[in-house]
Amino acid sequence: MADEKVGFGETVSMAIGGMVGGGIFAALGIVAAAADTLTWLAFVVAGVIALCSGYSFVRLNRLIDGRGGPMTYTNRLTGRTTLAGMLGWTSIIGYIGTMALYAFAFGGYFSSLFNLTTWAGIPIRSVVSFLVVAAFVGLNTVGAHTTGRLEDVLVGLKLLVLLVFGIAGVYYAGTHGQLTTGFAHLGIGPVIGAGVAFVAFEGWELLFYDQDSIRNPERTVPRGVYVSIVAATVLYVLVGVVTTNLLSALMIKRHADTALAIAAEPFFGVTGFVVISLAALFSTASALNATLFSAARLSKKMVRDDFLPNRLSSIDNSEPIRPLLVLGAFTAALTSLGTLNAISSFASLAFITIFGATSALAVTRRDSMMTTLVPAVGMVGSTSAAIALLYHLYTSEFPTFVLVMLLVIGVVAVELLYFERDVIEPEFEHVEKEM
Repeated sequence: MADEKVGFGETVSMAIGGMVGGGIFAALGIVAAAADTLTWLAFVVAGVIALCSGYSFVRLNRLIDGRGGPMTYTNRLTGRTTLAGMLGWTSIIGYIGTMALYAFAFGGYFSSLFNLTTWAGIPIRSVVSFLVVAAFVGLNTVGAHTTGRLEDVLVGLKLLVLLVFGIAGVYYAGTHGQLTTGFAHLGIGPVIGAGVAFVAFEGWELLFYDQDSIRNPERTVPRGVYVSIVAATVLYVLVGVVTTNLLSALMIKRHADTALAIAAEPFFGVTGFVVISLAALFSTASALNATLFSAARLSKKMVRDDFLPNRLSSIDNSEPIRPLLVLGAFTAALTSLGTLNAISSFASLAFITIFGATSALAVTRRDSMMTTLVPAVGMVGSTSAAIALLYHLYTSEFPTFVLVMLLVIGVVAVELLYFERDVIEPEFEHVEKEM
């Protein structure tokens, strides 16, 4: 029987595909609106923090000599089940936010490409975003998934389109005197942008859940994580430089959900807009499907480990139908009703929390300068990015700040009620008896 496990090349492809899958198409406009011509630096900052977090994942994975992610690391190394469960829930919530972001971008590019605005008084963007979520929930419930080979081809084409866009755009901007570093406007913008950009670096951590399908995972996974994060950062820097040098800040803010396609018009014309838009549609759809598939299986594992209610368990052991339906319902609601800024900020905060918490755990397990410094950078960087992002929302976009905080408070409250139910339920019963 042939070895069906994947090697280094496919592992890197999986990780890059997970990161570049839809985040750059969806979040670029929001990052650029915050950091302007220093968007490239925002991606560098976020990339460094992600790289340090990746190191923390690798180290903790070696310490427990097992399979899993932050939830497993926390449970095994600290024994704090409630904290581990809350990190697991935060991962699921982050994936819901990410999927909502992908669906939002899909709807935005679709409506822009076909010049559609409303249908029966409802924004076409919301309708299309809702329908694409429903479609992939339906496909996953019947077990229809993209094959690994097709996924590799799609990732390759997507990277090729973005690479051509980046190189051609930098050349065009340079030859037309429009290329600047942005250092003249250095401020807090890159840190705020890094906070939003975190959602574009989500995806590499999924390798730790798929180690059984990877050949020699002890060596392949760490290399795959580091190479993929660096490669994605370089690509994001190229794309960020082009977009912010060819489009005005006002244009980016007005068209945040399709900024990448509009930036292609100066040097590729209408053809560039169409090609980037089509790439965005395929990319965000593929990323939505892959994330839904992974999140549903993570939910199934969490139900089995009693980190999620048993009511979410499937009738049989095939497809996780109930998790798929619940994930789909929350994603559809968030992408249909939320704003691009609120969704991207919420999703980024979730992954900032995951990456920061994992780095903090790695710091407690230090045994050398390297094992102290690198996770510490991830921990401090994540904390700083979260604070900068929340400060920006509070001072510049207060309604979005309120919405994001309500979502965060609601999620934390539900998590605490679930994991502390053994303490809370007897108290309620006591109160009822007294009444």
